[in-house]
Amino acid sequence: MTGTTRTFTLTLDSGDVDLSFTVDERGSGHPFLLLHGGGGPQTVTGFAALLAEQRPARVVTPVHPGFGGTARPDWLTDVPTLAQVYVRLLDELDLEDVTVVGNSIGGWIAAEIALLGSDRISGVVLVNAAGLQVPGHPVADPFTLTPAELSALSFHDVERFRIDPSTFSDAQRAVAATNRAALQVYSGPHAMADPALRERLAKVTCPVLVAWGESDQVVDTEYGRAYAAAIPGAGFALLPRTGHMPQIETPEQLLLSVWDFAAAHTTHRPTD
Repeated sequence: MTGTTRTFTLTLDSGDVDLSFTVDERGSGHPFLLLHGGGGPQTVTGFAALLAEQRPARVVTPVHPGFGGTARPDWLTDVPTLAQVYVRLLDELDLEDVTVVGNSIGGWIAAEIALLGSDRISGVVLVNAAGLQVPGHPVADPFTLTPAELSALSFHDVERFRIDPSTFSDAQRAVAATNRAALQVYSGPHAMADPALRERLAKVTCPVLVAWGESDQVVDTEYGRAYAAAIPGAGFALLPRTGHMPQIETPEQLLLSVWDFAAAHTTHRPTD
C-alpha cells in the first residue's frame, strides 16, 4: 500500500515559532501515530505498510526533524518539545481515538506524549523505548559504538539483520550521519535518558502497553519491566525471539500486540 507524504507547518503554543516537517500517511480506519527510532524513518516504513494493509488502520508516520535528511531548527533540541509538536499535529489532523506507537527514542517521545494527557489519544504503546535511567541497566550508548556493534546488540537473529555500512551508497552514508547527529541532540546530556522521567511517569493516566523484545541488548528486559512498573496500570508484553526493533524483526508478532491493545482501549472499537 503506497503512502502519501505531506509537509506540515505548525505554529506551536508560544505563537511565535513555526515548524515544518514531513509526514507519511497510509490506510484508513483506526488512527495510529507511529514514531520511529534513531535508525530513521525507514525503520518503521515496513511496519506502517503492514498495519495499514492487514488492519483497518490509518497510520500517520512523521519524520523527526533532522532525520532522513530533513532540517531541524536550532531551537528544537529535546524530546518533550517533539511530544508537544506531535500532539499539535493530531490537532491539525483533527484525529481522535489515536493509538500512539513508538520505538526506541520514538518510544521515549510516546511516553512524553502520554504525559501531556491529550484527549485525542486512547492509548500508547512503548516498543523497546529509551528515556529512563534504570540503575544497573544502562541504555547502550549509540555514540560510542560502531554501526556493526550496535547492530549486534539490536537483533535476536544478528546474521539475518546485520547492518553492513560498507554497502551504503554515499547518499545513505550522508543520511546516516544526519540521523546520528539529530539523535545526539535529542538524546540530551544523559545519553538517551532523562533522570526525571521515571518519577514523572507516575502521572500518566492513559492506557499504556510496554512491548519488549526479549533479546534486546540496547535496552534489556529488566529495563522494559522498569518502564512498565513506573506507569500506573501499564501492561507488559514480552516478545520472544526479538531484539530492539520488533517492527523489523518480528512485525507480525508486534502487529498482534499493537492491534489487540488498540481494540481494547478505544471509544470506537476497530474490527479486524
